[in-house]
Amino acid sequence: MAATGAEAAAVAAEEEKRLPEDDPESGGDSEDEGDSDSSGDGEDEEKENEAEIQRLEEQLSINAFDYNCHLDLIKLLRQEGELVKLRRARQKMSELFPLTEEIWLDWLKDEIKMASESSEREKVYELFERAVKDYICPEIWLEYAQYSIGGIGQEGGIEKVRSIFERALTAVGLHVTKGAALWEAYREFENAILETTQPAPGSVPSPEQQQVLCSQLERIHTLFRRQLGIPLLDMEASYAEYEEWSEDPIPETTIKNYKKALQQLEKYKPYEEALLGAETPKLAEYQAYIDFEMKAGDPARIQLIYERALAENCLVPDLWARYNQYLDRQLKVKELVLSAHDRAVRNCPWTVGLWIRYLLAMERHRVDHGIISEMFEKALNAGFIQATDYVEIWQAYLDYLRRRVDFTQDSSKELEELRSAFARAVEYLKQEVEERFSESGDPSCTIMQNWARVEARLCNNMQKARELWDNIMTKGNAKYANMWLEYYNLERAHGDTQHCRKALHRAVQCTSDYPEHVCEVLLTLERIEGTLEDWDAAVQKTENRLARVNEQRAKAAEKEAALAKQEEEKAEQRKQVRAEKKASKKAKKRIGDKRKADDDDEGEWGQDEEEQPSKRHKGDGDGELPEEDMEVETGLFGRSGSEKPDHSANLKEKASTSRKDTPKVFHDSSKDSVTVFVSNLSYTMADPEAKLKELFESCGEVAQIRPVFSNKGTFRGYCYIEFKEEKSALQALGLDRRVVEGRPMFVSPCVDKNKNPDFKVFRYSTTLEKHKLFISGLPFSCTKEELEEVCKAHGNVKDIRLVTNRAGKPKGLAYVEFENEAQASQAVLKMDGLTVKEHVIKVAISNPPLRKLPDKPEAGRAPQFAVPRQVYGARGKGRTQLSMMPRALQRQSNPVAKAENGMVQNSPATSSQPPEEPKKMSNADFAKMLLKK
Repeated sequence: MAATGAEAAAVAAEEEKRLPEDDPESGGDSEDEGDSDSSGDGEDEEKENEAEIQRLEEQLSINAFDYNCHLDLIKLLRQEGELVKLRRARQKMSELFPLTEEIWLDWLKDEIKMASESSEREKVYELFERAVKDYICPEIWLEYAQYSIGGIGQEGGIEKVRSIFERALTAVGLHVTKGAALWEAYREFENAILETTQPAPGSVPSPEQQQVLCSQLERIHTLFRRQLGIPLLDMEASYAEYEEWSEDPIPETTIKNYKKALQQLEKYKPYEEALLGAETPKLAEYQAYIDFEMKAGDPARIQLIYERALAENCLVPDLWARYNQYLDRQLKVKELVLSAHDRAVRNCPWTVGLWIRYLLAMERHRVDHGIISEMFEKALNAGFIQATDYVEIWQAYLDYLRRRVDFTQDSSKELEELRSAFARAVEYLKQEVEERFSESGDPSCTIMQNWARVEARLCNNMQKARELWDNIMTKGNAKYANMWLEYYNLERAHGDTQHCRKALHRAVQCTSDYPEHVCEVLLTLERIEGTLEDWDAAVQKTENRLARVNEQRAKAAEKEAALAKQEEEKAEQRKQVRAEKKASKKAKKRIGDKRKADDDDEGEWGQDEEEQPSKRHKGDGDGELPEEDMEVETGLFGRSGSEKPDHSANLKEKASTSRKDTPKVFHDSSKDSVTVFVSNLSYTMADPEAKLKELFESCGEVAQIRPVFSNKGTFRGYCYIEFKEEKSALQALGLDRRVVEGRPMFVSPCVDKNKNPDFKVFRYSTTLEKHKLFISGLPFSCTKEELEEVCKAHGNVKDIRLVTNRAGKPKGLAYVEFENEAQASQAVLKMDGLTVKEHVIKVAISNPPLRKLPDKPEAGRAPQFAVPRQVYGARGKGRTQLSMMPRALQRQSNPVAKAENGMVQNSPATSSQPPEEPKKMSNADFAKMLLKK
């Protein structure tokens, strides 16, 4: 409840005498004379704090946008009682960031304690005005209104208090859970005024006094009636209070409005309860509430619920964008719209879309050109996270400048400013953006294209437009047909036939993606406007060009066919070598088994063999796995990772048994259309066939499940699932990424990679993901739970993936997915360089490079219009640029195979000599080998 005028003045006067450092709870300056050690400790602590303050100030001088550093400095200065420095630190932070409710309340309370004179009170009022503009907070408005009561004795004090209360009710009086406190405080203030207008006991009031008394009573009646017409929590208590306070019966209109408000409150309660029970950031709950208010259509309530959502989610750009769009299209109140846009870019300066909306809003409300230009310069310094963002902000500003120009005049100040801005934009992208991101962000030169169109269409200056297009073509765009056709259309509309013909002749010569297209356009031009000589020249030029193109394509097709044939021959040779090695090993095993059976009665032979299993040579038999089992898994029909050979005799015997018992899985490629390939399953899955059948039967009737096992009988983590119908296989693809026993299961179409070598399935994104972080330098012992504990302090962590090698060992890398890009951006700033278990980690926005594919020209097919450019994050080609190529594909093209004696020999793929047949060994040869020491 608000205090009365006299009580508030007394409280304010008492607080004015006390400074923050005089707080009696902190001990003041009292000192225990008997404890000299505590004095020494206090001096040491004071020196440490001074050093820390100096360090924080130096850090802010280097990076003024370090939010946490600002907070730490303010906290330390407040603790030390450095009031001048504290005020300056808060001022600097408020210039860069909107301050939260807690920071503002602390600042306001400190300033209130020091404001003793009227001039100082005015400064506090100014500070309150700044505070209520950052966020709409009921607590700050209530503090503002109660503080204003302390100045009730000044001229116009009562009216000023009422004005502040009315503004507060307009801002937050509709707040379902917190609005009632303001209404009650306002009524308490008016009740205090009513007490001063009451006549003395036993006296008869004069007509003037009676009029003032009736007027004040009517004010309080009006406040009750206004409040009871708004759905607020505990409004039943307010109604009971009104019944008790009022001497007259409550009017029927008020009762009707009260009941209507009660009905509305029942509709709001589910949304308020959902917010109360939800965890931060409550975005889904707020969005549902916003959708409900949008259907109701009350602008004041819609604005309030948006403001409530933003107070808790101020770093969510999409929420700001939706709010600003609503204000731009519905309310259209200049001060309100521009204030919201300004707060949006101060909270999320890295989001280019918010800056563009702000520039448009300022233009829409006819803000002075100098202010718009100044805001654009701020946008350039906001620190966008990709090069294309700078292209977008320049385009928006250039559009604004173009709309200012009166093109009916041959020359004007605005036109020269537009041309100067175009030139600066081109230079800025070349110098500033390319240096930071290693790319311009504008590979197709859209800004220069727009400049050329302005010069040609609006300024009738084709000479300048041609110069610009010539510059565009020299930047690597001459090979694209669409670029030449854009220029041709411009010449066609605003130039002359001679330049059109010249452009198309150059296009025929330079275009490499769709030469047939530009050839056709040239012939069409000459058919309509050209002479016979022009037609003959065009036909000859196009025929010559297309002949060269077809020749190049034929050569490329021959080369590709030769490469494919060579690959097939190599594959056949490898297959033959594996078959021969397997036959050799089986022959050795049969001889060894026979020798062992023959020597069972001799004692010493068997004993020697048992005692010295580790002295066998590497190539002497079962100690080495077949080469087929050592290939690395490369795709749908690839192999699993290699396993270390087990030299234990018992395990070898068990493996031999399992190899005999486990049937080999053969795949019928003719049934690919009804089969899916399932991978990334847990190797420890007990009964994969039963488990997967239960899971996939929901998609249709399963004909067969073929899990793949290693030679040791262990599950290799993938299998084939064959359905009765093709539609069941298509439906099964929807189970991709379903978590099975703690791992995301990959479900892919069944494709024979021998027939489709270019078919690849890469399970994780290789493009820029603004809401995901890439972390390197982690200790190998770091668990998913430990990393989540570190990350969740900076936002809502949706998923964490620790990167491991094929053996399941950690690589010190991780991907962390946050709720949105704002949380991820904040986490980069706060976590990069953090120490985790004595390891300094590196954190960046996840942006792996595009996978490098071999250059294989495709016969009979032209490349696309534009070659995709690599998009880099805020750090350019930085720590996120890891090679995603499997190590198996990075091996040398000439495979190397092991000889049976453990030495290295050339693969049959690179040798013209056929492999020698291994020499068969007799029992005598085995005896000699075993007796060798």
